Amino acid sequence: MGNKNFFSLCILILLFGCTSSYAQNLSKTITLAVNRQRLDNVLEILSNKGDFYFSYSSGVVKKDSLVSFIASNKTVGEILHLIFNNTYEFRESGNYIIIRKAPIRMIMVTEKTATEEKIYSVSGFVYDQHSGSVIHEASIYEKKSLASTLTNDNGYFKIRLKSSKASAIELTISKVSYIDTTVVVESRHNQNLTITLMPLEKEEQNVIITPQDYFHIDSIKINPAHNISLSNSIVKSDSTKVELTGMGRFLLSAKQKIQSLNLKNFFTTRPFQVSLIPGVGTHGKLSGQVTNNFSLNIFGGYAAGTNGLEIGGLFNIDKKEVNVLQVAGLFNIVGGQVKGLQVAGINNTVFDSVKGFQVAGINNFVKEKFTGLQVAGVANYARKKVSGVQVAGVINFSNTETDGLQIAGVFNYARKLKGVQIGLINIADTSEGYSIGLINIVLKGYHKLSLFTDEVVGMNAGFKTGNSKLYSILMAGLSAGTTSKIYSFGYGLGCEIPLNKRRNFSINPELTSQYLYLGSWDNTNILNKLHLGLTVKLNKYISVFAGPSYAVFISDQKAGITDYRFPIPSSGYKTQSLGSNVYGWFGWKAGINFF
Repeated sequence: MGNKNFFSLCILILLFGCTSSYAQNLSKTITLAVNRQRLDNVLEILSNKGDFYFSYSSGVVKKDSLVSFIASNKTVGEILHLIFNNTYEFRESGNYIIIRKAPIRMIMVTEKTATEEKIYSVSGFVYDQHSGSVIHEASIYEKKSLASTLTNDNGYFKIRLKSSKASAIELTISKVSYIDTTVVVESRHNQNLTITLMPLEKEEQNVIITPQDYFHIDSIKINPAHNISLSNSIVKSDSTKVELTGMGRFLLSAKQKIQSLNLKNFFTTRPFQVSLIPGVGTHGKLSGQVTNNFSLNIFGGYAAGTNGLEIGGLFNIDKKEVNVLQVAGLFNIVGGQVKGLQVAGINNTVFDSVKGFQVAGINNFVKEKFTGLQVAGVANYARKKVSGVQVAGVINFSNTETDGLQIAGVFNYARKLKGVQIGLINIADTSEGYSIGLINIVLKGYHKLSLFTDEVVGMNAGFKTGNSKLYSILMAGLSAGTTSKIYSFGYGLGCEIPLNKRRNFSINPELTSQYLYLGSWDNTNILNKLHLGLTVKLNKYISVFAGPSYAVFISDQKAGITDYRFPIPSSGYKTQSLGSNVYGWFGWKAGINFF
């Protein structure tokens, strides 16, 4: 036990010694004479002589400026003060010397006057702490009352606040690319403030100069400073997606969009809100930063989110999540997730995922995953996986995977189908599910051109698309005899059941329906067939098939027409009466498949 304690003590002493040595870089004594050399080269020489690292932002230090000085037995700190003016400061972090702009020192409160009114004001100016320039369009707000304002082009602001029992309140100042700053001011006093904001330094602007750079002065080594904490980073926020939509640009004011950019890190909750239009309501200009449990928007509203019920006479715009129920006369726009029911007279737009129900008069748009039921008069769109049901009057679109049900009046598309498509036209890139429609296309699936004959029509061609579980057949045929002509066209469904692992042999049950033209469109002649064929694959592109079939013929034609075949089938096939104008018989089909 004693040996372990002694060993730990040695490690601590070594660590303390290393840390202490690193912390004395500014005090190291160096002799150096420089005449009109680039600043970055001079820093490399100092780094090599002192065996430490320099770190600075390329936006703050002018590397290509020329430097001249003579230093005899001066400390590194003294030499840096010779090189840079008093607007810079130098700090140590481990074996790094960090060069940065010195903050501008300003007095916070310059004037205050007491008032007996219930309303008092705080005014003043906001400056950049490095450059001293004014900052316009900075947000100043009080979190509890949700009072807010923006600085003008001169950096000036004035915010009116209600008197309260508290002796002091907090004002927060926020601006894109600056560190949020909070100041405490006395309540019940008119006050003037001077406030400075510290700009954020982008990580990619950080330059690291190592001792080894001295030996390669023709090329400056620039690396991000990943191993030490030098400055705050700009955090990308996705809470401004709704402002970038066409409706967001049209309906939201410039000040509301600026507030949203400035206040990306501030959100709060309230039990309810009522608004007339965005920005005119109980939460005022900060409505876009508030999540409500109940929200009533007479014409339209703009909020951070909803965790309960939101009703909009015309529209609702929410930057983040919406839970439970959202109803709008025209449209809903949501930047985050939706969990629950979303109803709109025209359109629902969600930039994240949906889990629940979407109902829209025209279309629903979900940028990410959709789970549940999606109903639209015209179109449904989900960019990622669809798990549930899409029902649309015209088109359903899933850009990745669908393992649910798509029902459309005209068109369905799924990049990867694992569920069911029902529509006039169904398209998928790949399919492990079922497509049911007039035209079913799987781009990387089952495609075959089939040439065949049977006991009724001498020459037929069919195009089979889908997958082996279910494919559709578009077909046409003719018999060209001078006295026994037939023209036909039809549609069918089939599947492929392999009989061995190599799939050289398979059974293909197919159900088809054809219209037979026998000389006049006034007659009904519909031939339905169930075919059970044995398919033998000869090579990668060619297979042959043959097998029995059973036909059900529905016809009201009583007599033949010159040059066209009648009756159907020809003599030699025994028919069974299955009802009025309905006949059945056993037949056959044989042919060849390509591809």
